[in-house]
Amino acid sequence: MKVLVASRNAKKLKELQRVLQAADVQGIELVSLADIDEYPESPETGATFVANAQIKTQDGVRYAGLPTIADDSGIRVDRLNGMPGVLSARWSGTHGDDAANNALLLAQLKDITDPEERGAQFVSACVLQLPADLAEQTGMQEVYAVEGVWEGSLLMEEQGAGGFGYDPLFSPAEEPGCSAAELSPERKDELSHRGKALAQLVEPLRRLAQH
Repeated sequence: MKVLVASRNAKKLKELQRVLQAADVQGIELVSLADIDEYPESPETGATFVANAQIKTQDGVRYAGLPTIADDSGIRVDRLNGMPGVLSARWSGTHGDDAANNALLLAQLKDITDPEERGAQFVSACVLQLPADLAEQTGMQEVYAVEGVWEGSLLMEEQGAGGFGYDPLFSPAEEPGCSAAELSPERKDELSHRGKALAQLVEPLRRLAQH
């Protein structure tokens, strides 16, 4: 069964592949937006992570005709009243400019030096959406929406070369002093917000693979 991962981020695709392999889910072939014909992508105007993820899955089902998985994720900073939140990818004003986003976040917290005052959470909402006819055929829901949260704090400077986004700034509660960018892929899958969310989609995907 082909399943579209509505992203061009190869690391997200590999992350889901590792989750499925760890759960011994067979019969799912993951494809990304790079593997299918281009289609018009709707702007992510949702007020929540789930809403933005579903905008992407609706496009995938509509234009590619495939079961589609999408995530919307970001970081919530306690001292910024939960921001950047859904604006995480474009916090600096330019979508996807990780270096600028990280630099701005560091600048905004530069006077906060107590680690306990630099609390933050990574949040990931993942949505699996099936075409209506496939949902009817399999007796499954059309939409599965789940969320994962990863508690931690923000470091004073970037650490590590792995991961992406805010990973070099985020120190997980389970690994104090270490950044998410310094974790092995397997350890990150075990702890991360996206890993926690994707794990909740394993059983629907296992069921889908049987059809």
